[in-house]
Amino acid sequence: MPTAHSAIAPPLIAWQQRAGRHDLPWQAHRTPYRVWVSEIMLQQTQVVTVIPYYERFMQRFPDVACLAVAPLDEVLHLWSGLGYYARARNLHRAAQRVCSEFGGEFPVSFEALASLPGIGRSTAGAILALSRGARHAILDGNARRVLSRYFGVEGAVDEPDTRARLWELAERCTPQAQLPEYTQAIMDLGATLCLRRAPRCTECPLAAGCSARRSARQHELPARRRRRVRPTRRAFMVLAQRHDGSVWLERRPESGVWGGLWCLPEFASAAAAQAYVDAVLAGSRRAPAVLPAVAHAFTHFDLEITPLLVRCAGARAVMEAGSTLWYDVCAPASVGLPAPIRKLLEDLRERELAD
Repeated sequence: MPTAHSAIAPPLIAWQQRAGRHDLPWQAHRTPYRVWVSEIMLQQTQVVTVIPYYERFMQRFPDVACLAVAPLDEVLHLWSGLGYYARARNLHRAAQRVCSEFGGEFPVSFEALASLPGIGRSTAGAILALSRGARHAILDGNARRVLSRYFGVEGAVDEPDTRARLWELAERCTPQAQLPEYTQAIMDLGATLCLRRAPRCTECPLAAGCSARRSARQHELPARRRRRVRPTRRAFMVLAQRHDGSVWLERRPESGVWGGLWCLPEFASAAAAQAYVDAVLAGSRRAPAVLPAVAHAFTHFDLEITPLLVRCAGARAVMEAGSTLWYDVCAPASVGLPAPIRKLLEDLRERELAD
């Protein structure tokens, strides 16, 4: 194993300046706020997907104060399609705390920053290193892959001992100066050369000292997490449409899948869905029409949705304020919708326009 841990910083920084990414939208005017939003969006999401979302988000919420006072529905609406919606809810809550507890300025203390919702050790380190040049290590997925391969770290990255070892290496490799450059470099290397599949080792500035390359174990390191069988969950969703074309939506609970988003009423069986139709919807005389199933993949399971289209006159009773709405598919409200629900509503609108 290489021992001069700090020796990786100079070649990484030189490579980044020569061949790294310099045109990403969050690299301009690196304020803590801009870096924070980008880091949260980039969690479990690729750069190419994030860029248009980030640009729209920044246009609507140019600073933390704008985000803090915005309705959560509007935040979730701009997040719709990025997935992992807890990130958006945490962004909103953290913005409110920055304004209420820190006077609208991001804290410079690592501990205070890491105490905000959705900001863990690596994210806090990235925000402070990239925006303030403070010496803090990061260990995102890209950095984990680079360090695992370079130092030949055994063990799956989700195992506590392996993670502790990688954090030790991350701390020791982080230089005393040029922190923004180094932090960007190790992220760029993992994202563009030290790829999970087909790593481009011949172009890597660390190739000469890389343990995985010397032992031809690039495809074994980092060790994969234990694979679990992905279960498939099946759900029936009531697509209730009034005569004016609007669709009945319910807000999901804050916790759980699609927390805080607007969704079609969901049930475990067709019988439960029919019971809901009979109890809640007025003027629905015909049996629901079964539409083609919709598949959606989550991190730990697959969801198969069977939409049940119901024509109705409205709801039988007034529901709790803020928990339901009639959504006009031809003039959509700015609310957060899960991707498959948005697609169902868009398809419904296309059918309406075609008739």
